[in-house]
Amino acid sequence: MNDDTTSTSTVDADIVRALEAVLLVATEPVPVPLLGEILGLAGDVVEGLCRSLAEAYDEAGHGFELVRVAGGYRYQTRAELSPYVERYILDGQRARLSGAALETLAIVAYKQPISRSQIASIRGVDPDGVLRTLQSRGYIDQVGRDPGPGQAVMWGTTPAFLEKLGIDSVNDLPPIAEFVPGAEVVEALEAGLRIQKVDDLVPESGSVEGTDSAESSD
Repeated sequence: MNDDTTSTSTVDADIVRALEAVLLVATEPVPVPLLGEILGLAGDVVEGLCRSLAEAYDEAGHGFELVRVAGGYRYQTRAELSPYVERYILDGQRARLSGAALETLAIVAYKQPISRSQIASIRGVDPDGVLRTLQSRGYIDQVGRDPGPGQAVMWGTTPAFLEKLGIDSVNDLPPIAEFVPGAEVVEALEAGLRIQKVDDLVPESGSVEGTDSAESSD
């Protein structure tokens, strides 16, 4: 069974059952190399076998599916059945991320690796509290240090982040251009916000940039 030329069509039925059993008890996506070690199969055979199983589940119309996410395979319920699953899971069992946390997570996801100071310059506020929240949730982590002066800690997303979104890598994220307003929108905003006379610009006294406060939902 270790021969690279092994075909999925010749894989013993017990091997298929073993694959299903392993995936069923796994709490995280199982990488193909690990599945290959467990089953004694070449990686390409495991890939083919997982794809065949996924197609069989689709054709049979099961309420679950076998998908590849975060570099491995896992079982998950089908998206169209989420209303029924939500009735089973207690709503509000875990606090949802705040808007500030979601904004910071998006910045890290699209700009990683990125330092704390870079995040602060984009958001305009101190991100320390939100970074701690996202790290405690397992969505981001320290991925290295900037080789420049100060060697700032660099942040990036984790496999748990990919798993939550149901994607295989950050390359599967929607293009950032989809969320950026077009040139005509920017021009309209500039025209509407443009100050006609410089003399009319009066600086606000005592204004200080805010920082992210502790949020009960985090």
